[in-house]
Amino acid sequence: MNKKPILVVMAAGMGSRYGGLKQIDPVGPSGEAILDYSLYDARRAGFETVVFIIKHEIEQAFKDAVGARALRAGFEVRYAYQQLDKLPEGFTVPEGRVKPWGTAHAILVAEEAIGEAPFAVINADDYYGPQGFRLVYDYLCSHADGDRFAWSMVGFLLKNTVSANGSVSRGVCVTDAAGNLHSVTERTCIAPYAGGIHYSEDGGESWTDLDENSVVSMNLWGFTPAYIAEAKAGFAAFLRENLPVNPLKCEYYLPSVVTAALQQGKAEVRVLTSTDKWHGITYREDKPELVAALQQMSAQGLYPADRLF
Repeated sequence: MNKKPILVVMAAGMGSRYGGLKQIDPVGPSGEAILDYSLYDARRAGFETVVFIIKHEIEQAFKDAVGARALRAGFEVRYAYQQLDKLPEGFTVPEGRVKPWGTAHAILVAEEAIGEAPFAVINADDYYGPQGFRLVYDYLCSHADGDRFAWSMVGFLLKNTVSANGSVSRGVCVTDAAGNLHSVTERTCIAPYAGGIHYSEDGGESWTDLDENSVVSMNLWGFTPAYIAEAKAGFAAFLRENLPVNPLKCEYYLPSVVTAALQQGKAEVRVLTSTDKWHGITYREDKPELVAALQQMSAQGLYPADRLF
């Protein structure tokens, strides 16, 4: 029998543009963080084990604010630590490097905590809504690797992910007729306007319209254990190529491992589309909108009116 899927939460980053530790910033009526809502939605979707990827520097604050509530919610809670010196044999941290090694590296440091189970990956500071967790949990439970890796990604409609307070970056997805991911194109400057949604590649000098119903990636992925093996196999090569030219800032991104596996014909990535509205706090002004949305959802009965756990 297949192992039950595990939820992996990437929570090692600090919110530089927002200013502060977004992972534990209260947005709910009883001081809940965004992540508390993700835990609530994941638990009722079926997840029973959560792995938090954090830094030692935020360990106690994170455990007190989030870890304790995850335990009360009924999760088995595990921790992994994304530290700079966790590198393949033969590599050392470049002098002056303070930036983490990226999201694929985050998954690698969680290898022991994940074990041999399939797993979903989310950002700690994004609100995804209930549907995405149900979709990815059910997919992980019902699909296993065959001739190709059986991976998945929850996509969101672009119109449900933009911010009224500034431009955002989104990975715009292209799928084949079967609903499998063909490619992801990163657009780094997307903004709504009176006529719809558009993006710019030249700092706002010119704009190109985007279909508001385009499916975009918001980093809610579903993987089999093969993802870790693929990421591990590619990390040393990444370091050899990038350290000589960008030693202080190069990052090994989670989607780059997916792209490589797709290009090599090793993986099939099913795009599972959620119609829920995604919320994040890219800008400080985004927080009041999120707080109001959560209050409305509580009033509609989607969440408990007083406290989640």
